[in-house]
Amino acid sequence: MANENMPLSYKGHPLRRKDNLIYYGTMAEKYIIMLQVLSTKNRGDLPVADRVSVQLQLTDPNLKSRDRVVKKSEKDSLYAAMDVAAVWLDRALTGK
Repeated sequence: MANENMPLSYKGHPLRRKDNLIYYGTMAEKYIIMLQVLSTKNRGDLPVADRVSVQLQLTDPNLKSRDRVVKKSEKDSLYAAMDVAAVWLDRALTGK
């Protein structure tokens, strides 16, 4: 049985989902990734994301939402989007 207090994580960073938005990272850090599922296709009985928007954003609450976006891209699967997101977030947080 999974521990309900332990958040879902990917490569050491937490994941939070709200409807079609997935936030990857922590608001306590300088950067966070926002993934937005733009469209899905049914594979059997399950909906699978086939267009996902990826945005590397600053977490500064004093900035306007459009000024927070540092990088953005669109991928054709959630796997590809998460792969890019992990690289972008790690590089941004380490300053590379």
